[in-house]
Amino acid sequence: MVAQVGKSLRTPRAAAGAGIAFAVLLSTVYVLLRLSIPTDPNDSEWLNERAGLVRLALGLVPFAGIAFLWFMGVVRDRIGDNEDRFFSTVYTGSGLLFLAMVFVAAAGAGSLLAAYSRLGDAIVESGVYLYVRDMIYVINNVYSIRMAAVFMFSLGTVGIRTKYIPVWLSMVTYALALSLLLVISHNLWVSLVFPAWVLVISVYLLFTNFHTKSQSDVPANS
Repeated sequence: MVAQVGKSLRTPRAAAGAGIAFAVLLSTVYVLLRLSIPTDPNDSEWLNERAGLVRLALGLVPFAGIAFLWFMGVVRDRIGDNEDRFFSTVYTGSGLLFLAMVFVAAAGAGSLLAAYSRLGDAIVESGVYLYVRDMIYVINNVYSIRMAAVFMFSLGTVGIRTKYIPVWLSMVTYALALSLLLVISHNLWVSLVFPAWVLVISVYLLFTNFHTKSQSDVPANS
């Protein structure tokens, strides 16, 4: 037999902090964009007056995406061998679709700012501004948020089946996911529900990880 070389990789316990980083970063992005971009699609003054805040928000998006990938990895590690293939496909696929659409929307907003800096009001008068703005709105506030809701629904179901989170937290997950599906069309601030939920899950996983480690460090009685 060939001797096994090296050690198997283990997920760092502090990796659960990636979810906290994602929650803080994405919440900051949402708040900056909501405060900078008016709800009236015909109002294009933000392209000039609040371009700096929008660029700051867009600059945070890649880092939020990296943190979200780590968060997904932490959740899969916590579920471990109890992972169900069906729900694994659903929450992995919905999570990646959510992240991809956030990136696409951010790229669209960045392109709009870049075009305005070169062409000025010409992009507004040509109708390009309204087209790109509506596209960003639909991608970010219709499709990506609903993929986030699917991600939450699937992980809530996995939580009930595997008990990686308490049952009451799975029930709360269902309720919050439902609010994303139904209320986002009426109030864009509801999108903050998703990073807030990730924050709660991450804090719980981080606490239980360190609690388990502290118990394992206690020597067993002879």
